[in-house]
Amino acid sequence: MSSLIAEDEIVHEVDLVWLEDIGRLDYVRQSLDRLPTRRGRPAYHRDGRMVGYALLGPKAKPSRSSGTFRRRVFWLLPHDRDTEPDGLYARGAPAEAVDARTLAPGGKGHKTERSEGGPMSSARLGTAG
Repeated sequence: MSSLIAEDEIVHEVDLVWLEDIGRLDYVRQSLDRLPTRRGRPAYHRDGRMVGYALLGPKAKPSRSSGTFRRRVFWLLPHDRDTEPDGLYARGAPAEAVDARTLAPGGKGHKTERSEGGPMSSARLGTAG
């Protein structure tokens, strides 16, 4: 969950890679995944789709026990607002969701009126999909 991501856990991020136009999304879900590399597109093993991911700089250290790196992955599930504008998240957003436009390398982002389904959401503007 985004509320459980601390700024010091993402301090080594150098870039965020977006696989989709985030201007069309009211929110993205984010999680810290254990991945084998600092850079490159990670494998994706959830329902739904990966929307983006973080790249880490050379100072990021792997876990001593697993050798993996904790990197953010941004994703959406099939029942999220972009595909079901009148569904479960027509109002409100999942706990781990943030407005993608508030994200930056090393910055965990936050919810906005748009991500919560307010009047500026793309679902309300007829641009979902």
